[in-house]
Amino acid sequence: MSHTATRKDLRTRSIDISEGATRAPNRAMLRDVGFTDDDFKKPMVGIASTWSEVTPCNMHIDELARIAKRSVQQAGGAPLIFNTITVSDGISMGTEGMRFSLPSRDLIADSIETVVQAERLDAVLAIGGCDKNMPGCMMAIGRLGTPAIFVYGGTIRPGKLNGRDIDIVSAFEAVGKYNQGLIDEEELYAIECHACPGPGSCGGMYTANTMAAAIEAMGMSLPGSSSNPAESDAKRKDVEAAGAALLRLMELGITPKDIMTTQAFENAIAVVMALGGSTNAFLHLIAIADSIGMELTYDDFERVRARVPHIGDLKPSGRYVFQDLHHVGGVPAVMKLLLDAGLLHGDCLTVTGRTIAENLAEQPDLAPNQDVVRPLDNPLRTTGPLKVLRGNLAPEGAVAKISGLKVTRFTGPARVYDSEEAATEALLNDEIKPGDVLVIRYEGPKGGPGMREMLSVTAIVIGKGLGESIALITDGRFSGGTHGFVVGHVAPEAQVGGPIGLLQDGDMVTIDSETGELSVALSDEELQRRAAAWQPPPPKYTRGVLAKYARSVSSAARGAVTD
Repeated sequence: MSHTATRKDLRTRSIDISEGATRAPNRAMLRDVGFTDDDFKKPMVGIASTWSEVTPCNMHIDELARIAKRSVQQAGGAPLIFNTITVSDGISMGTEGMRFSLPSRDLIADSIETVVQAERLDAVLAIGGCDKNMPGCMMAIGRLGTPAIFVYGGTIRPGKLNGRDIDIVSAFEAVGKYNQGLIDEEELYAIECHACPGPGSCGGMYTANTMAAAIEAMGMSLPGSSSNPAESDAKRKDVEAAGAALLRLMELGITPKDIMTTQAFENAIAVVMALGGSTNAFLHLIAIADSIGMELTYDDFERVRARVPHIGDLKPSGRYVFQDLHHVGGVPAVMKLLLDAGLLHGDCLTVTGRTIAENLAEQPDLAPNQDVVRPLDNPLRTTGPLKVLRGNLAPEGAVAKISGLKVTRFTGPARVYDSEEAATEALLNDEIKPGDVLVIRYEGPKGGPGMREMLSVTAIVIGKGLGESIALITDGRFSGGTHGFVVGHVAPEAQVGGPIGLLQDGDMVTIDSETGELSVALSDEELQRRAAAWQPPPPKYTRGVLAKYARSVSSAARGAVTD
């Protein structure tokens, strides 16, 4: 039911269009899309939809957007659905197309900001469902400063094959198994056909589910909405509730800056560490913080990591998928556990208009006798599994996910490749041997350009049984589905003269996940000599999206932002 009669005027921007004889032409356009006289008295709310048929992650979001539209109408707003792009990492993985994945995040943010600002919308409800459109939505929300809520499209259910759960990472790892002769073509095909059984984002604690959990912990999504599966009544109720919640935020005058405080980002990092999330959280949380003018650094991640144990036994290094977490209480139950242990800031404001502590007081505890989430006194690790490494190979830092690793220190000769394709060919030809450190460079934000994910490579490593017998470092990045002894985000990247660009075959590289060391056994003098002789390679693109991206993008250590 509409409450517009008793509400204050919430038309903070749309009044530019809704009032005055000079705006008759503007209103004429809106009348043609369905606006009535009454609608011009209401606040205009943008429903930013990431619906697309190019990926299962987002193929159901049009339905959710239309539910959200009805909800906003019932709450007294005048909603308008608009779309932005999405790309599928899983489809573009291992190809030239993956170069466009991370740049799409900033394009999505730019497009939402553009529509909301151009159309003078008073608030935005954004619905995202895949790795880059989620932080893209949040970056736009941060820039705009209007009341906003984010709704996650939800996780996919597991695929089933021969009585076991599989997912998209199973398919990537099957390629390595097939190459190694461990499975035949028939089994490879069966995995391909059963890995993705319906709508929703990739099922493990991969990047989409990581960011969903982080956004809820930050207070920008409704409680419980991050872990509700895509194909569930609960997910439809999420968007129904979001419309009313957004109008209440407008009445209260609460904006994202009121919610996304330093403490809120610490809460997000704490949940990511506890659940063993994706290394991409570093890029995206730093970028979201930047959108509101806040500096979030690797040191902030390390400070939170040191006090938060890893308790979520979730894929890729664990046993369970995100839907399993939902069944035992979801993200709110995990947050409640952390709050009770003093590991969350309970006084942070949320999109409910209430604090984290107030929201969690109404949430159930974790289900009894479950083993998806370990007790705090018996964690998988006593500290978070996402580790920042530094040293003479990464003066600005690098990022590793150390969950599930038996090996904590690795020293070996570098095997250097200047592209993902060259490294993949070497792996498939059995040129990389146990004890080697595989180096993939010129794949950073500028050098790629686009900072490709290396899931294809890392999955082949796992599938071929190399696992922790080799290490891999790159100035590119990894999918949330990656596991093994791998280090990404090496900065400065090779393209700008970073030390990773100075490595030669045979140089002895050390990675120590306990001490946080990433170094090469070369003197400062030798590194300086090589740096003096180094010349940057010409850019791979001179026109178009990637050329513009390469010119403007920052270091991975600063979120690879383009502002």
